[in-house]
Amino acid sequence: MEKSAIIRTLILAASVVAISLLHYLTPLHLHYLHDIFQRLYYLPIILAAFWFGLRGGLLCSIIVSIVYAPHILFQWGGHPGMEMEKYLEILIYNTVGGVTGVLSQRERERTVELQKSTRGLKESYLKLQQQSEQIIVIEEQLRRAEKLSTLGEMAAVLAHEIRNPLSSIRGTAEILKDDYKPDNPKYEFIEIQIKETERLNRVVEDFLLMAHPKPVDMLSCSIQDELETIISLVANEAREKLITLLLQPQALPLIIQGDGEKLRQAFLNIIINALQATPPGGKVIISTNVSEAEFCEICFKDTGSGITAETLPRIFDPFFTTKQNGTGLGLAITRKIIERHKGILLIESDTANGTTVTIRLPMLKTTN
Repeated sequence: MEKSAIIRTLILAASVVAISLLHYLTPLHLHYLHDIFQRLYYLPIILAAFWFGLRGGLLCSIIVSIVYAPHILFQWGGHPGMEMEKYLEILIYNTVGGVTGVLSQRERERTVELQKSTRGLKESYLKLQQQSEQIIVIEEQLRRAEKLSTLGEMAAVLAHEIRNPLSSIRGTAEILKDDYKPDNPKYEFIEIQIKETERLNRVVEDFLLMAHPKPVDMLSCSIQDELETIISLVANEAREKLITLLLQPQALPLIIQGDGEKLRQAFLNIIINALQATPPGGKVIISTNVSEAEFCEICFKDTGSGITAETLPRIFDPFFTTKQNGTGLGLAITRKIIERHKGILLIESDTANGTTVTIRLPMLKTTN
């Protein structure tokens, strides 16, 4: 802007000097040329008014008047009628500079107001867009809540109708197991029965945990400490699978108010899924960051095969799974834990670049 103003000022100065030289160097008997040069002064005056507003227009007209006045006094001084006409022209110069400057300044102020209105409308549009996105998220949460409400009603019945018989079946199988040696085919069948009973019991427990979650114990919690604990648990599994497991924490500590045990469960579910999806030689990178809205972000990125576009919308549905021995409840429970901490869980994935899971949790506000 400063460079442009300097260039415009030089153009105006050069114009005024050039027109003045034409006046002073042209013989007086060439009246028609002086009339033309006299009118040419309006060009820099009007340009100054358009470029610099009222002050610019008046300043330029005053400079023109000062430069033109000696020409009137010394070269037209012997012609009183002509001299009066020239002085009147000076008055018109200043009038044109003032009026044009006022109009230009008003137009400029109107432009500024329009720009402010445009910015205000743009900000309003962005706010409406954010609100609409929040409404979509809330609607999705309400739909999930409705599903979970139905599951909650079934949970009590399932707890009595399935868990108690499972305990009896397992106890009976363990008693029968003592009657057979390991080389007996029936011993192997009983082993299968016990393992499947345990697996079914885990499914029921996960289902009850999702339908009737235990209340979270909100305390000051360090995200980095929880992540380091989880990584120490899965480090051996990562080494056995030849997968590089990296933690890239934020320089500053990320402290939230939450239940460390529940968060560890959520983080563990995500990391186990990442390790299972990543082939040998791949990477699982866990990074933390602070967003502008005072949220801490935990990103879990793997270099696995990714999730197909058809599967991605269903990954949080209860009992939906693509794993042979999966229950389809891990991610649903994880998302519920994060939401109970007033956080957000997002997943981006494609078959070419792997999967990135992002968790956003509100940071603990401290008072000085």
